[in-house]
Amino acid sequence: MKVVILAGGFGTRISEESQYKPKPMIEIGEKPILWHIMKEYSFYGFNEFIICAGYKQHIIKEWFADYFLHNSDITFDFTTGTNEMAVHNQHCEPWKVTVVDTGLNTMTGGRIKRVQKYIGNETFMMTYGDGVCDVNIADLVKFHKEHGKIATLTAVTLEQAKGVLDIAEDSTVKSFREKSALDGAPINAGYMVLEPEIFNYISGDDTVFEREPLEAVAAQGELMSYMHKGYWQCMDTQREKELLERLWSKGVAPWKKWTD
Repeated sequence: MKVVILAGGFGTRISEESQYKPKPMIEIGEKPILWHIMKEYSFYGFNEFIICAGYKQHIIKEWFADYFLHNSDITFDFTTGTNEMAVHNQHCEPWKVTVVDTGLNTMTGGRIKRVQKYIGNETFMMTYGDGVCDVNIADLVKFHKEHGKIATLTAVTLEQAKGVLDIAEDSTVKSFREKSALDGAPINAGYMVLEPEIFNYISGDDTVFEREPLEAVAAQGELMSYMHKGYWQCMDTQREKELLERLWSKGVAPWKKWTD
């Protein structure tokens, strides 16, 4: 199952660093937060990624282009007058990564629509490139397969300004509405599982995925919530970035499940 990661926004609320790089490339422990997200999916055996890039997309492409080189022991031999390179050991994950330039000003729904040809007619996962959590991806996928609806999103209860969900007792999302700063209801944390029918709800580049598409599938009873009571944290501000950095540097990052 492929994993789509939205990584094309401007990241204006963390402009201290995003003026130089896409927000998903801002580092936590000397690795982009994008890498942290991918490592979690990889822990559960999901190793094929489609990165929806946009703003400064070349930085994401160049980082992956150099990733193998930077994670290998290499001999460069110039003695014969040529540039011979021998790889002795490499420590890369078994990832297949497709980085797609989905446009500079494209909305979230439009970015997802633009990578449809790379997904095909199959179930896929999608999340945002600026939030980490310790959700059990295997249980999330199992939950989605069991209910048979078009879409599942991971919900967390936090007093933050995110899309607000009205969830019934059977986990059906009865409605999806835009945020209010005072809301304390369950919010959309990303980490979604989607059926290919979701593309029918996206009209084009101007479609905000969290509005018309999710509102429509919720109204039809086709949007389910996977309630996550563990850790989740987005990185919208420099303060949140510093929080994640402290957890990582102290060796207590809740989202880290893999071993080095």
